[in-house]
Amino acid sequence: MTTQLTPAPEDQRSRTSGLRRARMDDIPGLVPSKVRPTTHRPALLLAVGAAVLALVLRLALDVHVAAALAAAFVAYLLVVYAVYRALGGPRVALDQLMRALVYFAFVLAVVPLVSLLWTVVAQGAARAFDPDFLTQTMNGVTGLHDQQYAEGTGPFIGGAYHAIVGTLIITGLATVISVPIGMFTAIYLVEYGGTNRLSRWIRFLVDVMTGIPSIVAGLFAFALFVQIMGPRDAKMGIAGAVALCVLMIPTVVRNSEEMLRIVPNELREASLALGVPKWRTIAKVVLPTAASGLASGITLAIARIIGETAPLLVAIGYARGLNLNAFEGPMNTLAVYAYFMFTKPLSPAVAAPSVERAWAAALLLVLIVIALNLLARLVARLFAPKTGR
Repeated sequence: MTTQLTPAPEDQRSRTSGLRRARMDDIPGLVPSKVRPTTHRPALLLAVGAAVLALVLRLALDVHVAAALAAAFVAYLLVVYAVYRALGGPRVALDQLMRALVYFAFVLAVVPLVSLLWTVVAQGAARAFDPDFLTQTMNGVTGLHDQQYAEGTGPFIGGAYHAIVGTLIITGLATVISVPIGMFTAIYLVEYGGTNRLSRWIRFLVDVMTGIPSIVAGLFAFALFVQIMGPRDAKMGIAGAVALCVLMIPTVVRNSEEMLRIVPNELREASLALGVPKWRTIAKVVLPTAASGLASGITLAIARIIGETAPLLVAIGYARGLNLNAFEGPMNTLAVYAYFMFTKPLSPAVAAPSVERAWAAALLLVLIVIALNLLARLVARLFAPKTGR
């Protein structure tokens, strides 16, 4: 009786690698490149050197900041490729080069956002959190008050209370109108329509509405209310809400459709197999499962329209005082308020107080948008399906 000896795993692994190497060597024109171990220390030292070079170009040679940074980055790319090619080979050098480009793209995307936030906070923080600014309107405020404030003979008068309230009212009305329409449209597309002709046309129209300019939505709402109320009384809060609905509904439809599609079909089939009607399956199974994505998507859609200016300039006009009735008379929002304070200061000779109001309104608007984005993340986490027991 003979026993067959099996080769050790190490011998088998070395034999396999030898065969693989032999096959690679047999391929004409293929030259395997050598890879030598390296560390990230040279890249860090070169990054410090590039920063020093940018400072020298800026301070010593008075080169523009953007040009100095661009020159330093290009020099860093060239040197880091040459150094790592000598240390680790061409593959390591190419990896470091692409890594530097990825980091640069990330910084290039973050710097404008950070600069925007820093500028808005620096310019508007002093006035945005002033209780008088948050509780006063512009009713009765004239350029004479701004001149007295600039000369130091009077207090700062005039705030954005009416714009804050108007923003909440118009955005709330737009949300109340848009969310049911968008949700029911998405439910039809996913649960009932499928790929029929009507569903294809609805998706096409939603795509078209997604790309229309916002000023067109404002003109549509204004023309609609001119036909209903007449040109004299057409500008009102509900007209602005309708204009925002035109921009918000496509976002709600698209997001809701995607969230409903990711609900597993097994859940629908299990409910239908138990004899549950389709409408009840949608209400009790599909919507609760997708509640996290639906709620976060709606919150992001609100954040997308709350800062619109062009359609509201056409649809709601401009109001200096508080108007709580969205169905009568012009209203104001933070975006429109900031626009008018920037472009039409109360006192052209002394524009600083009006510019302060505009920056403060812009900061409040940014804070609201950030709060809505954080709320969307919180809602997504709270309504997320529980995976554990």
